[in-house]
Amino acid sequence: MSSTAAATTGTAASATTGGGLHSRRHGVRIVAALAITQTIGYGVLYYAFSVFLLPMAADLGAGAAQIAAALTISVLVSALCAPPAGRHLDARGGRGLMSAGSVLGTIAVLAWSQVHTLIQLYAVFAVIGVASAMVLYQSAFAVIVAWFDGQARGRANALLALTVVAGFASTIFLPLSGLLVEHFGWRQALVILALVYGAAAIPLHALVLRRRERTARAPAAAEQRAAIVGHAIRARPFWLLVAAFTANGGAAATVAVLLVGYLIHLGHPPVLAATLAGLLGVLSVTGRLLTTGLQTRLPAALIAAALFALQSVAAALLPLAGRTVAGAVGCVLGFGLGFGIASITLPHLIVDRYGTTAYATMSGRIAMFSVAAKAAAPLGALTLAQAAGYSGVMAAVAVGCAIAAVALTTYHHIPFREASK
Repeated sequence: MSSTAAATTGTAASATTGGGLHSRRHGVRIVAALAITQTIGYGVLYYAFSVFLLPMAADLGAGAAQIAAALTISVLVSALCAPPAGRHLDARGGRGLMSAGSVLGTIAVLAWSQVHTLIQLYAVFAVIGVASAMVLYQSAFAVIVAWFDGQARGRANALLALTVVAGFASTIFLPLSGLLVEHFGWRQALVILALVYGAAAIPLHALVLRRRERTARAPAAAEQRAAIVGHAIRARPFWLLVAAFTANGGAAATVAVLLVGYLIHLGHPPVLAATLAGLLGVLSVTGRLLTTGLQTRLPAALIAAALFALQSVAAALLPLAGRTVAGAVGCVLGFGLGFGIASITLPHLIVDRYGTTAYATMSGRIAMFSVAAKAAAPLGALTLAQAAGYSGVMAAVAVGCAIAAVALTTYHHIPFREASK
């Protein structure tokens, strides 16, 4: 860890580990509250969109691609908002930001239910992108990292619990949204989802989240954050993290979008293709459990690098072995084990090298690149598929995962003291 971050973390740890039983109990309440709000937040603000795509296209008289562009706008706006959101989280904590974001998200989904033109839809989803940057994983992780400052095992378990629960967002909200659309129509369904989200997220964020007493309140806190970030962005480790999680994020997003279509292209029945693609969600939980367990024995960067390398091999083999059921299952298993580990590995790597004082600022800067890649990569992959076929797309995915593996391996072998040079 850099000298600046080490000093800051040591002071923060001494200030935050003395909270005793009450502190631990409230930490559990915070994790439980965030697990609920992240599950509903991702379900309403992100996953439900796919259910509403075709009904909206029919009602607005637009093509599916034009409607789908709204979600891309939301993700890109979220990426642009990640750095300022991170700075706010470091300076003031998550309670105010996440409470305000919950209100904004609720209003935006209500507005979504009333759109009648593409311009209105795009404007609403730009607002949803702002709300997403305020309330989803980046902010939730920052709250957990701050609360469990100096408690590495507690932080790892909290992040694991949060991501495992929130990993069921699509499982819950895709069928729920479908039932609501079927019974009430897409506009009324959105009103119901907005009210569900607001009723849960606004009070939980406002009443449960709080900040611990920590050195971030000292007058020198802003200068400490600026020094840590300034040192980081001038050194290799930070940019290796950017490269790793941007490359893997784009590759994972591409597979998530195109896997069903590619498996059908390889000759598998649509039901089997959808079932195999659905394994990615289950395997992401398995990968997170595996990663968290191994972090007590092995470096987090090398664990992630190994799983990213496995993803690269799986993607490269899919065009060759994927025409058989066994081959397709094997490749999906190989890719799926690394599918969800980025979300729990990156916080560990940032805190381990740079400390917690500037965690959210650092996370926000990395998210600006990685989230943008998640938005842009599937569109680029569709273009590549038309020009070079699905095999070319899988080759690009394999290269992206290999870049991520090499970047994290290189990152691990750079001494922590380099971060302060």
